[in-house]
Amino acid sequence: MSDPNPQDSGTGIDPQPGLEPDAPRTTHPHPARLPVHEIPILRRAPEVELVDVMDGDGRREVLVHDHGLMALVDVMPRLAPVGQTADFAIVQAARVSYGVGTKKVSHDRGLIRYLARHRHTTPFEMVEFKFHCVMPIFVARQWIRHRTANVNEYSARYSVVPERFYRPSEGNVRLQSTTNRQGGDERVTNATASEFLDYLAAIETQYARYSELLEQGLTREQARIGLPQSVYTEWYWKCDLHNIMHFLSLRMDSHAQDEIRDYAYAMFALIQPIVPMAAEAFLDYRLGGEVLTRLEIESLRTGEPLATTNKREASEWEAKRQRMGLADES
Repeated sequence: MSDPNPQDSGTGIDPQPGLEPDAPRTTHPHPARLPVHEIPILRRAPEVELVDVMDGDGRREVLVHDHGLMALVDVMPRLAPVGQTADFAIVQAARVSYGVGTKKVSHDRGLIRYLARHRHTTPFEMVEFKFHCVMPIFVARQWIRHRTANVNEYSARYSVVPERFYRPSEGNVRLQSTTNRQGGDERVTNATASEFLDYLAAIETQYARYSELLEQGLTREQARIGLPQSVYTEWYWKCDLHNIMHFLSLRMDSHAQDEIRDYAYAMFALIQPIVPMAAEAFLDYRLGGEVLTRLEIESLRTGEPLATTNKREASEWEAKRQRMGLADES
């Protein structure tokens, strides 16, 4: 059926394009035929001279373990005013709430620290980092629990898994803790460590069988089933600074597994020069700080023991007191 509107040219495109609020719209063209080339776009020159926050580097890399990698491949914003870092984007977002405000870098630091102390997190989301990460599958499975990033992982359905395996040093084979179900800090005996490493070496020899089965025509999606968690995978991982700091607060913590903590340290080393003020605030108020419960505050105020019968809660409070240098006051 033809369009009865005599102003329509028959193309389905509005003959009166533009963004004027009062302009009459005679048709509603199909989205695929929108005259976007006719929408006016104003191009503005920067108000100040800008520099690359990565100093022109294509990427920056930190090698982790034998085959692992943490590489920073891009940042948003990539450009910052001369003499500033990507921290400026945090301040820029915060100040949109109440106008221009102050512009000195020293004031920027104070504002960023205020935002961090009072958990005003949205401005930190205005900075994003994209990483190329290479890590063992068991590390990746912990990592992916942080669901606030954009991730694209190497596919073992489409591609052959490279022969790369993680094997800890003999000195880093750990004894299961009796109080922490997630891991341990003490070393196992030399005999147990040697036996464990032999066990890993034996598993790695199965890669040859994986390759043979692929050559015989077995599908990659099924052949991968037999590969161990020590084999390496890789992905591109993009995340905003607020959620990166949450990731780092958990994975740089002393309770994190050593292997993923090494990656967290590498990530922090890569972002710190890009957002030094935010990184400083993170160390001061998040990683190096303590969160106190109402019961803990009451114990500090009165000098009385923690008002709880829960042994784990009491143990956690004692650990906090030790970190704050208060354990001897009990």
